[in-house]
Amino acid sequence: MLTYYRSIGGKLTVTDHYMDGCWIDAAAPTTEELARVSRETGLELDYLKYPLDPDERSRFEREDGQLLIIMQTSYRLAEDSDIPYDTVPLGILHTDHCLVTVCSLEENPVVKDVVSGLVRRVSTVKKNRLTLQLFLRNAQRFLIDVRQINKRVDAIEDKMENATRNRELLDLLKLEKSLVYFITGLKANEAMMERVKRDRIFEMYEEDSELLDDVLIENLQAIEMASIASNILTSMAGAFASVINNNVNQVVKVLTVTTILVAIPTLVSGFFGMNVEGLPFSDSPYGFWLVMTVAMGIASLLAFLFYRWKVF
Repeated sequence: MLTYYRSIGGKLTVTDHYMDGCWIDAAAPTTEELARVSRETGLELDYLKYPLDPDERSRFEREDGQLLIIMQTSYRLAEDSDIPYDTVPLGILHTDHCLVTVCSLEENPVVKDVVSGLVRRVSTVKKNRLTLQLFLRNAQRFLIDVRQINKRVDAIEDKMENATRNRELLDLLKLEKSLVYFITGLKANEAMMERVKRDRIFEMYEEDSELLDDVLIENLQAIEMASIASNILTSMAGAFASVINNNVNQVVKVLTVTTILVAIPTLVSGFFGMNVEGLPFSDSPYGFWLVMTVAMGIASLLAFLFYRWKVF
C-alpha cells in the first residue's frame, strides 16, 4: 500500500498523488506499487526491494545521488506466534525531491507513531531531519517494547510460584528469544548510526547533530535495558525450572502419602474379609466398627508420623 504524506504547519496530511517534497510510505508494497514509486522518484527498483528482505542488515548505501538507509525496527507479533516480538528492516530512501520509506509490514510501528503525531514538528521537506526523527522514534519504540516485555515477565513470575507445568517456563524462553533479536538489531542500528555520524552522509546542522547524539544515547539505553532484561530472564529460567521441579515433587509426595493412608484401611479390611474361620471379631455384633477403628487408628498413626517427619 502506498501513502503520500505532506507536512503543512508541522502536521502531516495525506495526498493522493506524488509531489515534490512529499514522503512516500510503501507498506507491504506489491511489485506494481514499487514500479510506480520507481517511476515517480527515479529510485532504482533494486534499492526499493532491499528493505523487503527480512534478513537485510542495518546499513546505508549511496550511489548516483540516491541514498538508502536500512535500520532494524521492533514490532509485536500475533498471540499465536512462536515469539511475541521480532525485528523487521525499515528502508529510508532519499532523492533530491522526496523521501521514501519501505517495509514488508502493512503497518510499521515507527512509521505509525510518526504519522499519528507522536513526533512533533515533522517536515517532509526536511528529509535529513525527518530521517533522524525516524531514528529517534525507533530507539524509543525499542524501549517501549522492552518495558512491555518486563511487564509480561512480572506477570509470569506471579504465576510461577505454584506452577507445575512448563507453559510459563516456555513463555519466558520466548521472551528471552525476542530480547536476543532486540539486542542484535539495536547493536546493528548503533553501528550504522555511528557511521552516519562519522561519514556525514547527509548535511546536518548543529540541531541535527544534537538530535543524532540523542538518538545514539536512546539507542544505547535500549541496548542496556534489553541486555539487563535478557540476563534476568536467563537467571529466572533456571530458577523457575527448579521451582517447577520442587512443585511437582511436592504434588507427587502428597499423592504418595495419600495413597499410603488410603491403602491402610483397604489392607485391614482385606484381612478381615477373608472367607476363613477364626477371624477376630467375626462373632461380635460390633465387629465392623472394631475393624474400622483399628484401620483408622493405624492410618492416623502413620499420618502423625508423616507429619512429625515433615514428609508433607
